[in-house]
Amino acid sequence: MPKPSAATTPFHLVYGGDSYLNDQTVRDLKHEAQRRYPDAETIELDAANADHYAFDEAVSPSLLADRAIVIVTNLQNADEKLGDAMVSYCRQACKEPADACIVICQHEGGVKGKRLVEQLTKAGAYKDAVADLKKPEAKLNFVMQCFERRKRRVEPMAAQQLVAVLGDRTGELAAMVGQLCFDFDDNPMTLDRVNQYLTSNPQVDGFRVADLALSGRTADAIIAMRSSVEQGTAPIALIGALAMKLRTMAKASAVRAGTISTAEAKTNPWVLKNATRQLSGWTSSGMSACIQMLACADEQSKTNGSDPVYALERSIELISRKGRAA
Repeated sequence: MPKPSAATTPFHLVYGGDSYLNDQTVRDLKHEAQRRYPDAETIELDAANADHYAFDEAVSPSLLADRAIVIVTNLQNADEKLGDAMVSYCRQACKEPADACIVICQHEGGVKGKRLVEQLTKAGAYKDAVADLKKPEAKLNFVMQCFERRKRRVEPMAAQQLVAVLGDRTGELAAMVGQLCFDFDDNPMTLDRVNQYLTSNPQVDGFRVADLALSGRTADAIIAMRSSVEQGTAPIALIGALAMKLRTMAKASAVRAGTISTAEAKTNPWVLKNATRQLSGWTSSGMSACIQMLACADEQSKTNGSDPVYALERSIELISRKGRAA
């Protein structure tokens, strides 16, 4: 049997990867099928509770339409009879695609249901293997692609800021790109525009405060910190962001010294490059002093009767002096 192509096969298998991208791939395939066959009926089945009778009925001609677009979710939970029915239909549909229903199966990945995935692939199904976006580079590329899909560009540091704040929440990341493109005409999208929309996020405020402190602008950093706290940001959130910034700088220092490799740092190259630029004047003892001070501030923010804002202010002062005593 010829190798199936995405454009011609009536049977698609969307497999694994990032859950948001997996859902998006299913949506894209469904919309394309609906565009090609506007009169087709769309039927959705959940393999966790649908049986082979429901599938056979879905792919059979009906009074409403000769062709259906059948979406089968949770394929990994299909029982043996449902799986057999799907493999049999897949084999038949791929031999005679002109009159076949469009079937789009969604599998979350992993070992469960892997045998059925192999059977469907051998029967002619086109397997869409979804990216997992676990590596920082993959997340950065995803952001770039989100802008490109809207025929827009984004500054590298602006893209990195989006990844740094929303990289673990792909759906929110994509939604933020869409909102930025809808609200602003900047091309490329700038870091200032991105920060304008992320100022309510404590991680962004923490990065901004850290950058001010690292630049030696102690007063500006403290003003920014107090303003953020007054707007409702918890001090512990700012402490966490500051600590993350210093940990990244510590990794950059270790990479520069040859103690660890870039791969072992497990940090996006853009972040490491930026952190390396800020290492001038820092010593290991100074970095250690700042991290210990932030740990004390973190402890005070979790203890009744303490003053976490004051502890955070002292941490900022120490960071602005690169960890040196006053």
